[in-house]
Amino acid sequence: MLRSTLTALLAWCLVTGCASSEPPDGCAERLSPAPLPTWARTGFQPPDQAMPYVVGDRGDIAAVVFGDPLLSPPDQERGNKILWVSRVSQDGDPLLIEARLDGLGTPVTREVPGGPGPSGVDLPEAGCWHLTLRWSGHVDTLKLRYVQQR
Repeated sequence: MLRSTLTALLAWCLVTGCASSEPPDGCAERLSPAPLPTWARTGFQPPDQAMPYVVGDRGDIAAVVFGDPLLSPPDQERGNKILWVSRVSQDGDPLLIEARLDGLGTPVTREVPGGPGPSGVDLPEAGCWHLTLRWSGHVDTLKLRYVQQR
C-alpha cells in the first residue's frame, strides 16, 4: 500500500513538478502577470488587471514592471520601466535604491526623485539584483532579475 502510494506521488511530481517554480535564488526569470495587491491598484483600469510585479519582503512597496523582462544593457526601443507603489505613507522624499548583484559586491545606487512613482531603472549587468529601497523613513527589500539583451 505504502509503496503504491509513494509510486503514485512520485509519478504525480514528475508530471506536475513538485518543486517550486521560483528559482533557488528567489529571482524569477520572468514575472508572471497577476492582479496587483488591492493597495497598489490606484489608477489601473480595470483595477484587477494582471500585471508583472514584485512586492517587497516587508510588503511596503511594489515594483510594477512595465518593461518585462528588465534588460541589461537596456534596450533603446523600450526602457526598464518600473512603477514603484508604496503601501505606506510618503512625504515626497526621493526613493533611494541600493542594488547589489546576487546580494554581494559593490552597491549600485539609483534615485527616483519625489519618492515611489514611475521610473526607469537600468543596472549594469544581467543577473539577480537585491534591492534595498528607502523612502520617507521606510525600508523594504526585493529582488529583480535583469537579463542579457539579445
